Amino acid sequence: MNMPVSPPTQPPAPKTVEDVGLPRVMMRDIVLKTVFRTNAATVSEISRAIALPLTVAQALIDEARQQKLLEATGTLHAGAGNEMEFKLSDTGKARALDALGQSEYFGAMPVPLATYAAQVKRQSIRNISMTRDRLTGAMGHLILPDDLLDQLGPAVGSGRSILMYGPPGNGKSSISNGIRDALGDTIYVPRAIEYAGQVITVYDPIVHTAVEELADDPNALRLRKRHDARYVLCTRPTVITGGELRLGMLDLVYNPTARTYQAPLQLKSTGGVFIVDDLGRQEDSPQSLINRWIVPLEESKDILALQSGEKFEVPFDTLVIFSTNFHPNKIFDKAALRRIFYKIKIDGPNQRDFLRIFAMVAKKKGMPLDEASLVHLMKVRYPEIDNVYANYQPVFLIDQIISICAFEGIPNQMTPALIDRAWANLFVEEGDVEH
Repeated sequence: MNMPVSPPTQPPAPKTVEDVGLPRVMMRDIVLKTVFRTNAATVSEISRAIALPLTVAQALIDEARQQKLLEATGTLHAGAGNEMEFKLSDTGKARALDALGQSEYFGAMPVPLATYAAQVKRQSIRNISMTRDRLTGAMGHLILPDDLLDQLGPAVGSGRSILMYGPPGNGKSSISNGIRDALGDTIYVPRAIEYAGQVITVYDPIVHTAVEELADDPNALRLRKRHDARYVLCTRPTVITGGELRLGMLDLVYNPTARTYQAPLQLKSTGGVFIVDDLGRQEDSPQSLINRWIVPLEESKDILALQSGEKFEVPFDTLVIFSTNFHPNKIFDKAALRRIFYKIKIDGPNQRDFLRIFAMVAKKKGMPLDEASLVHLMKVRYPEIDNVYANYQPVFLIDQIISICAFEGIPNQMTPALIDRAWANLFVEEGDVEH
């Protein structure tokens, strides 16, 4: 369900070289490296490649020409409105190669960290107004306890951390994804940011989903000119990690060949959601993971370190959702739990909700319901496990029955005998395995 949301505040496009906010030598070298690597020749081609307005790109080209690093070829590019073409001089090629030896980065000019921090505030996840209708609309496909949205709504609207805990198989991951869908709007993600002359790439097509910008808006061209092309308009990002999460994945990743950095997962998720699923299954203990998040969760800033050891602050504007099958008291101390703003228990469904889920799944998968089979399931099978229901069980049982029917060459159907065959795969009997 599409929710009506306000458009994000656009990052203003730089009007002058000074507005770009980077050291002049750095900008000049990126222009030279970009021309060297991409063969961009005209002002418009170079402008697009470095993601700066034409007037700013022209000013940087003029400076490079004055320094005898770029020179006009004396030819016009017929396909680009008869624009003049430029090429690197011998001195420019030497300088480009020297600059590439220091850093392989070329293309879109990075956004200075301070400029990026200002944009993060303008599009903060805490600016989202989360209503009951909006959250319900995103989770309408889930059958949830009546009071669960009462707890989730304020938690999501706060943009703070959430811990969901409870027995496995009851939809914690689905609820996390529903929260992500409820956010529903867009933000601007920088292609790269700059700190102390170092480039940190942020935009990641694996994490970020770029959207068409104002495709149906007749004022699209005018609006595009106004926003900083160094950013990509994306849906609010979602990073989902599970048992593979390690503490080292929350640090800057240095590429010794390119001599650039890649943003860690939590920085890529800025303005969006970071989901830590299956907490307690990671190589690092839950306590050590939560200790790493204490400063970000409390102060809305994270601390990263360069290869040199120099530490610096970056914005932390992320809704962090921890999901675990363990009781919080068994994996955290009280100080750690205090740092997590909302603790929400996700229990299994009651019998009524279980039957609603079962009927919904059966309809979706084309499995006719059979009253005798349901009575058998409720009166014979579930008492064996003390009538403890879980959200995953209807999908599991119905998929099993469908597989059995296909094997036996019969139409999809439900019988007490088929229920028993499916039930046999739901649990493993206690006992020793002989060797």
